[in-house]
Amino acid sequence: MFGLLDYLKLGAGVAAGLMLYHLYAVSIGYPSAAREARAGYVLLAEKTAAEAQAVEMERQRNAAAQASEEHRKRLAAAEAAEQTAKDTLETEIQSYELQLSEKNRDCAVTAADRQWLLRH
Repeated sequence: MFGLLDYLKLGAGVAAGLMLYHLYAVSIGYPSAAREARAGYVLLAEKTAAEAQAVEMERQRNAAAQASEEHRKRLAAAEAAEQTAKDTLETEIQSYELQLSEKNRDCAVTAADRQWLLRH
């Protein structure tokens, strides 16, 4: 059926085919290695994205906590300033009443007048 020369040609063809496949695989990379690399890359990309999202959420949480703390401090300062203003007004009213009483004059300030002064 086949002669020795035919077997040599067949062997040379197989060797040439394997050589061409090897050159192809080396030039573009082995397909199985490329698939494995892409699969690993997808996992790595998903992991990196999840870590970045966690870091961003932590940053936002810290920024919100800092803003809340600043607001609480400003509110406390405003309340302290308001209380100081009320105390100063009370002191001024008492001082004025004392001056009038020293001069034997009555203070015509009623409770309604006093409330109006406290509100304005």
